[in-house]
Amino acid sequence: MGRGLVSQMALMKGITPAIVSATTTERAKQAFLNAGIPAECIAVAKTADEAAYYIESGKYVATDDFSLVSSTGPVDCVVDATGIPDVGARVATETIRGGKHIVMLNVETDVVIGPYLKHLADTQGVIYTGSAGDEPGSVMELYSFARAMGMEVLVVGKGKNNGLNQTANPDMMEEEALRRKMNPKMLTSFRDGTKTMVELAAMSNATGFVPDIVGAHGIASDVMGLNQLYKLKQDGGILHRHGVVEFVEGIAPGVFVTVSSDNEEVAYQLDYLALGPGPLWTFYRPYHLCSLETPLTVAKCVIDGEATIVPRGGLVSECIAVAKKDLAVGELLDGIGGYTAYGTVMEKSQSDPAGYLPFGLITPGCRMKQPAKQGECLTYDMVELDQSTLIYQLRSAQDAMIFES
Repeated sequence: MGRGLVSQMALMKGITPAIVSATTTERAKQAFLNAGIPAECIAVAKTADEAAYYIESGKYVATDDFSLVSSTGPVDCVVDATGIPDVGARVATETIRGGKHIVMLNVETDVVIGPYLKHLADTQGVIYTGSAGDEPGSVMELYSFARAMGMEVLVVGKGKNNGLNQTANPDMMEEEALRRKMNPKMLTSFRDGTKTMVELAAMSNATGFVPDIVGAHGIASDVMGLNQLYKLKQDGGILHRHGVVEFVEGIAPGVFVTVSSDNEEVAYQLDYLALGPGPLWTFYRPYHLCSLETPLTVAKCVIDGEATIVPRGGLVSECIAVAKKDLAVGELLDGIGGYTAYGTVMEKSQSDPAGYLPFGLITPGCRMKQPAKQGECLTYDMVELDQSTLIYQLRSAQDAMIFES
């Protein structure tokens, strides 16, 4: 994601990938080289003053120290493309406190502490936002488009193009991952559904919509079929209620909203435009361009002072942790795309009373205090969490906050 973002931004006018921080300076430099930037135009900085000097001299800065990004003067906006919840907590808070806008390609952090980070950004006078091109951001654009047209939005969601296998692990995914030039853990997070559940939680928190059932229905359908399937059960559909988030096998890599309208003329026009006879219609965008669209959100923050997608208040839904296999007392948990747990989306009003554990609070060193069976939702009581991590501390602070509904 980071590499793609740098390469796309380097082609654009009026915006510059001024500084890249990675685990090594060589990886940061490689992102610039991939973008076609000559090696002689890349400088390595060790301090914020050095970084500012190089940027103002027209060079691109590589570093292995993230604090330089958040403290370098010429930088207007920071993008977190790490995908690691605890790292995202640090990147976001340091960026916001440094007086810079923050764009989160790290949805994994947002679904745990997004409301806290949004509140912190508001108090500092900067923008906290998810990204265009990421599926929650792309869905939010369609949602806003439909509502601006006066449609009643009933369902929002995304396609899923990796068949769901909640027992998937990196060993099982290794061959396919190598063939597709992917990290096996990343592919595992797609295949076991965790990434999709994180994205549905982000959509829920931004719209107020909820999963109709735990984990969503996840039906197989083409786009036109959604008009029938997303009717209420009493009308021949599958849903118990409207105002829900969903994923669909068969329409990936697109995103969609399913809408209704009481106006007969609007219904006629939509039928004439080949969207179906109603009473439901689906607006479908057949692509989302991931980090290639992220620079558009950066520009929106800096130029317009607007976000692409943010939590509307407190959390509406959680992505909670579920045992991927039988887990023994003392067994270490390994987080997203691993061997021990996967995530599923659930209304917060359901997860809170049961004490279910948000998936993003699983950090290195967490271990089981009680055994769990495969498929069992994990609770706070079952897991020894690392309470020294920043994401745990910020989540605790968020849980003590009161948000307007």
